[in-house]
Amino acid sequence: MFSNVLDTRPLERGMLAAFAELTDGPVADLGCGPGHLTAHLRSLGLDVFGLDLSPAMIALAREAHPDLRFEQGSMTALDLENGSLGGILAFYSTIHMAPAEVPAVLAEFSRVLAPGGHLLLGFYAGDGPEPQEFDHKVTPAYRWSPSRLMDLLRQAGFAEVGRLVREPVEGERFLQAQLLVRKD
Repeated sequence: MFSNVLDTRPLERGMLAAFAELTDGPVADLGCGPGHLTAHLRSLGLDVFGLDLSPAMIALAREAHPDLRFEQGSMTALDLENGSLGGILAFYSTIHMAPAEVPAVLAEFSRVLAPGGHLLLGFYAGDGPEPQEFDHKVTPAYRWSPSRLMDLLRQAGFAEVGRLVREPVEGERFLQAQLLVRKD
């Protein structure tokens, strides 16, 4: 599941490579799912571990990547010390959160990132000023205007480094977006 998705996503590979080059220190892949991006970040030389709420996803990740560390946990209350991470990857892992919950999660990301640490946030892009709910395979999800989400990231103490918005490819319904930010 998803293990070869990056093979056909050169823009995503580019953003992940930039994130890896900019990031110093341990990295958490939050909402890691089956661990394919955790493994990719390791291949780029990062000291990375994965965390997911789903025990089933953690089991899949451990089976597929037994050499990597995966833990079950929630990104809403990370069991990590303040400033202990150099980077966070949150790729489509916040899309199911109600918009009212997102500022607290971004504050939690800020809490565990060291000053100068980087966050790469992947999400479905919307075209309106407010988050737009849509039907997702698992549970309802939200599309965000990159500018609106960047406003929330600034409020949580992040500065924009770069952004990517790309058109959907076959099998995708919406614009895809990534925000690469640095904790001030």
